[in-house]
Amino acid sequence: MLPRRALSALLPAFLPGLTLSRHARAADAWRIVTEYPATAMPGEGIAHFAEAATRLSAGALTVAPGFDAPDGLRSAAMIRAAAEGRVQATDAFTGPLAAEAPIFALSALPFLTASAEDTARLLRVARPAYAGALESRGVTLLYATPWPASGLWSRHPITGPEALRGLKIRTYDAASTAVMQRAGAAPSQISFADAMPRLRSGEMDAVLSSGDGGAGARLWEILPHFTVLDYASPLSLAFCNTAALRALPAPARDAVARAAQETEARQFRAIGTRLAENEARMRANGVTLASGAPLRAALGGAAEPVIAEWASRAGAEGQAILSAYRAG
Repeated sequence: MLPRRALSALLPAFLPGLTLSRHARAADAWRIVTEYPATAMPGEGIAHFAEAATRLSAGALTVAPGFDAPDGLRSAAMIRAAAEGRVQATDAFTGPLAAEAPIFALSALPFLTASAEDTARLLRVARPAYAGALESRGVTLLYATPWPASGLWSRHPITGPEALRGLKIRTYDAASTAVMQRAGAAPSQISFADAMPRLRSGEMDAVLSSGDGGAGARLWEILPHFTVLDYASPLSLAFCNTAALRALPAPARDAVARAAQETEARQFRAIGTRLAENEARMRANGVTLASGAPLRAALGGAAEPVIAEWASRAGAEGQAILSAYRAG
């Protein structure tokens, strides 16, 4: 063993290396997850964001995507999961987030948004409210993903309002559940990830969803009919743990911001051709597409009190957003 004096003499030679190891930093590693499959719009979004953030950070951050509700995470629980640090980032459908704050129900309100253009316009008005509601819960808004318009997948053709009576249908938020109840159906609000087992067991006969989500999860194997309703063209929101974002070195934080902007732009470009792609895929898999015109009048009447109730709960902020959107 070296004497203490000899050891002390050697320390200066090691100090540069010790200082370097103390300040050297391994790449941060994040996961971003969604309850939807890789082929759905949110799945493509998290894959793009993960690649872009990893690329733009030049090695300071690696991001891995996770699909189909990894760790059992559904959209409704994702704000809390991200805020608690169980996952660094998530992409959640806004409908189930309405339990956190009424603003999250906005984009899925019935017959409010019927196209990607509508959704983009609503997003411009509502983005500060989305960001604020998320920030107050410990998470930071990254980007938004538009969904194609929701329609009705079913085992049998839905020829008119009478076909809804008693129909066991999966709905995706409180508003769609209330609308379907008023129209005479028997809805159950459950996550998309939980719908497939209940469909296979025969517990449910229909699903309110877009052609995109349905195509991604191969709903056509069980539900060969799709009624085009243009019920809503809602949003998913991607967000991350605020503390984890602030802990990143500045270049990595900048990479996250740029990746988020790049991803949202990519998602809104992709939606432009998505409807035609989904329709072609559905027809190729034997899905019968039918007009929902006979249903829309009945559902529109059922929707009016649901929208009024939302506006009451959302207060002045929500009503101002709705008015600004409707004013164009």
